[in-house]
Amino acid sequence: MEIAAEHIKRFKLALRAESLRLTSQRLAVMEDILASGGHRECDDIFLSLREKRIPVSRATIYRTLDILEQVGFVRKLDIGDGRFRYENKLAQSHHDHFICLECGRIIEFVDRGIERRQERLSKEHDFRLIRHVHQLFGICRACQMKKAKRGNGSPEA
Repeated sequence: MEIAAEHIKRFKLALRAESLRLTSQRLAVMEDILASGGHRECDDIFLSLREKRIPVSRATIYRTLDILEQVGFVRKLDIGDGRFRYENKLAQSHHDHFICLECGRIIEFVDRGIERRQERLSKEHDFRLIRHVHQLFGICRACQMKKAKRGNGSPEA
């Protein structure tokens, strides 16, 4: 993936603010996460880079992801299982998440009705909304079906 020069410039400035340099490893982390879709853990990136024979430590990956989050290139998701997921914000428009408490699956969705209601509520309360995180936790259809087959309950609509 070709990263825009403006993104590299913003990344360099953020690194400099942390007294860090733009190394080939940090650039590889940036390229890997920005080239990917989905919701990735540090270990996913670590394994991907290892497959490409790019030596990088998990500490460097975490530090780089934190800086990428600061500059708005990635979003850090906490789904409550103690492991953070990261997603590319540059290639995606705003969306929210359903998160399965059984398997950890993350399903993205967009609902204009929810967005309009948030805007209306913000106006009603004289609140200037900057950003929000909307995560709904439950059980995905696949896990509901597995439970039903095991006799541990029926799938819920």
